[in-house]
Amino acid sequence: MPNEWRVPLSDLRFGAREFDSIRAALESGWLSQGPLTERFETAFAHYLGVRYAIAVANGTAALHLAYRAIGIGPGDEVICPSMTFVATINAIRYCGAEPVFAEIQDPTHPVLDPYDVARKLTPRTRCIAAVDYGGYPWQIEAICDLAREVGVPVVEDAAHAVGAYRKGRKFGTFGDIGCFSFFSNKNMTTAEGGMVVTDDEGYAARIRLLRSHGMTTGTWERHRSGQGEYDVVDLGYNYRLDEIRSALGLAQLTLLDEYNERRRKLAARYWEILASWTGLDLPFHGELEGSACHILPVLIPRGKDRRDVVARMHAKGIQTSHHYPPVHKLEAYRRLWQQPLPTTEEFGSREITLPLHPHMTSADVDLVCESLVEALA
Repeated sequence: MPNEWRVPLSDLRFGAREFDSIRAALESGWLSQGPLTERFETAFAHYLGVRYAIAVANGTAALHLAYRAIGIGPGDEVICPSMTFVATINAIRYCGAEPVFAEIQDPTHPVLDPYDVARKLTPRTRCIAAVDYGGYPWQIEAICDLAREVGVPVVEDAAHAVGAYRKGRKFGTFGDIGCFSFFSNKNMTTAEGGMVVTDDEGYAARIRLLRSHGMTTGTWERHRSGQGEYDVVDLGYNYRLDEIRSALGLAQLTLLDEYNERRRKLAARYWEILASWTGLDLPFHGELEGSACHILPVLIPRGKDRRDVVARMHAKGIQTSHHYPPVHKLEAYRRLWQQPLPTTEEFGSREITLPLHPHMTSADVDLVCESLVEALA
C-alpha cells in the first residue's frame, strides 16, 4: 500500500473562513458549549427548515439520544437496514432494544424496502430507523407513511445526507427525528460532532436534557444568568459539542451547497465513463437532482473478487473503501441475527467505494476509472 495516495478517498482543505472562525472561538475565552454552539444550532435549523437543532458530540450520540427521546428500551424492536454503518445499530442496543434487520430495495437502491419492513413489523416494534445511504435521494416517504399507519416514529439517519433534498425538502427532516454526523469524511465537518433535528418540542426538550447529564441547566446558561443552582432529573450523558467545533461547523455550513454541487458534477463524470462497462452496476445512476453525493459506490461484476480488485487499485495509488460489510455479518451481530438477507449480502460482497470529494479534478476521476477498469480486466 502506498504511503501517499495518488487519489485519496476523501480530502480536507481549510481556508481563511475556517481559521478565522476557530481563532475567534479561542480568543473568546469560552470553549465549552456556549454561544457559538447556539449560533450553529440556529443556523443549521434554518438551513434545514426545522424548529429545533441540538448539537452533540458525534453522530452516534445523535442516534442514541434520538432513540432515548422516543423511549426505546429493553424488549423493544427497531426495524433497520443491515446495509449501514454499525453506529446506527449499536445505538439501538445501547438502549437495550433489539435490531430487526430488513432488506434493501435492490442492488442499485441500497435503502430500506418498505415491503420487507411491513413484513418485519410485530407488536414489539417501537421505531423504524431509515438510513439515507450515500446521500442520494430516495422515496423515504413510503417508510414514513407506513410508520404513521402503525403508529411508530421514524429516526432518520442522515449522516450521509447533509444538504440533500427531495421535492424541495431536506433529508433529515422526513423522519420524526433526524441525525447527522460531522465526522472528518463527511460533506461538512467539525472533526467530530453531530446534530439532532426535529419539529417536535417534546423530543427536543428531552434530547437537550439528556445531552448534558440530565441537568436542568448547563454551564453556559448558569454563567449567563448568574444562577449557580441546578438539578439532575434523569440519567443523561456528556454528549455536548464544544465551541471550537461549533465555530468550524458554522464556517463549513456556508460552503456546503458549493461543495455538494461539485460532488454532483464529479459523480456525473464517473457515471458517464463507467456506464458502458459490462457487469458493473452503478447505484443511484442518473439520480443526481438533490443529491449530496457523499460517496460514489460501484458494484463490481458478479464473480469478481472484490478484495483482489481493491488490492490492484491500491497498488496504483487509488484509495477505496467499503460501504458496507452488512452489519448482521459482523462478528458482534452474527449470533444475534440468523436470517439471510440475500440482496443486502450481494450488495456488500460487490460494493467498492471510489474516491469522491470536492477537491478532486476531472483528471482524478479519469484516473480512478482507468484504474478500476484495469483491475477488473
